[in-house]
Amino acid sequence: MSRPFSRRTLLVAAGALAGALAACSPGEDGARSGSGEYEFTEPTPPATVLAEDQRAQAPAFSGELLDGTPFDSSSLAGDVAVINFWGSWCVPCRVETPEFQAVHADVAARGVQFLGIDVKDQRQMAVAFVERLGVAYPSVFDPRGEVAMAFRGFPANVVPSTILLDRDGRVAAVYTGQVRGADLRTAVELLLAEDQR
Repeated sequence: MSRPFSRRTLLVAAGALAGALAACSPGEDGARSGSGEYEFTEPTPPATVLAEDQRAQAPAFSGELLDGTPFDSSSLAGDVAVINFWGSWCVPCRVETPEFQAVHADVAARGVQFLGIDVKDQRQMAVAFVERLGVAYPSVFDPRGEVAMAFRGFPANVVPSTILLDRDGRVAAVYTGQVRGADLRTAVELLLAEDQR
């Protein structure tokens, strides 16, 4: 009787996946696809943002906040936006979230909106998570990861992940994995400074 997956099969599959991910590198247009819409190519280095000519328009999305009220991404228009994908089950999220809240408290009055996207979670657990950590910004309840799928090619299985949008609604940075508060603050300040040039 043979096992469904041998160690060799799993190693070959892992190698193929790694090769596919390595192949996702930006072309001349960075995050742009041929249509000018956003398509993920690779993470942005920490504390940096894409050059303005490499940014592409973020997709529209909608959903329901943890408190049950409807949300539409059009409400982010005109502000710098920090979109953070998290889950109450995610250990790095427990470290990252208080740092995000601290940055949010410092920059919200300057035209920066924060939005959490709670994925692969139970609403009750997510509500307890944000209450325990004192998170003041809203989160969309997205257990099936539909918002992540709207961002073409975005690695929806990498949690936490963070997307920054500039004031024109273009994707200015994509960070996969935990983001330090100091790095997030630097990137947000870079986007805010663009209005002063």
